[in-house]
Amino acid sequence: MIGSGESLGEMLAHAWHILPFALMFALPVVLLGGLALYLLRHGSLASTMTILVLIPVLATLIAVLGISGFMFTPALTTMTLVCLLVALVTVPAALVLGRAIARRSVWEREARERERAAEASRRELVAWISHDLRSPLAGIQAMAEAVADGVVADPIEVTGYARRISGETTRLSGMVGDLFELSRITAGALQLTMAAVPLRDVVSDAVAAQAPLADQKRVRMIEYANVWPVVSGSDPELARIVRNLVSNAVRHTPPDGTVAVQIGIEGGEALLAVSDGCGGIPDDEIGRVFDVAFRGTRARTPERGGLASGGGLGLAIAKGLVEAHRGRIGVQNHGPGCRFEVRLPLAMP
Repeated sequence: MIGSGESLGEMLAHAWHILPFALMFALPVVLLGGLALYLLRHGSLASTMTILVLIPVLATLIAVLGISGFMFTPALTTMTLVCLLVALVTVPAALVLGRAIARRSVWEREARERERAAEASRRELVAWISHDLRSPLAGIQAMAEAVADGVVADPIEVTGYARRISGETTRLSGMVGDLFELSRITAGALQLTMAAVPLRDVVSDAVAAQAPLADQKRVRMIEYANVWPVVSGSDPELARIVRNLVSNAVRHTPPDGTVAVQIGIEGGEALLAVSDGCGGIPDDEIGRVFDVAFRGTRARTPERGGLASGGGLGLAIAKGLVEAHRGRIGVQNHGPGCRFEVRLPLAMP
């Protein structure tokens, strides 16, 4: 305990005298710690936090030992034990804190990436709506005005215009329906009425529905199965999944190509595989085929000639519906085209 101002001055003078020696012993520890931090700059946050905690503790301990000449007096022994106890408490705390901060940083980074991806999808969707909805509307308006103004008066031409207007209206109705379905999926408002559904009936109906388009394009469709599984799902949504995949395959398969639909059981799950002859998907695009409004390059763009292309929502809807059934969907290049695989849970016996 300090008894007078004179003793305080003596203590300050003594501290000032030993300060250079304390810095001389502590500085190498600090430099080594800084070097360790630099070498581990790409390492884990937990290791960085541990080094940051150890640097001042070890620097203090080495400085005290150096100044005392490593003569272990009771005061020095007490100081050493205090430093060791501090290290025993702070190092585990630094590890736990570093891991917690690292997990939060990873979560925040993933959240930012998801937000950027969602924003990119929204921009693509807006661009899709402005183009693919505006174009048929402009055509319908032009044809309707031509008929109303008498520019087209021949009955045969009027009938042709009416047929084209009807076709564009049907196409627009399908796009609006896709948008509504996608909005239900993304908003989590999709309500499924689960039941045991024979996959054979769903696939047969979807293949039959796409037969006229396949005949028009001269695309051969085949379906085969080693076993017809019964899945747990909602019949309308399962039909939508198969219909979207089959229609997508038919649209992107060139004339005289083949679309194959395979059904079976694999790994305790129902397997639905749809293979086409699209020519394959570039490696830098195959991870985006299920994104909203993504169409890819010309390798998967149908030739012009009257067959309306899809709006880029079919595969996104199929993915959302598959995941709503607690299933999985994927795609890979296979043979002359690509192969979409859907795995769904089997119905309980």
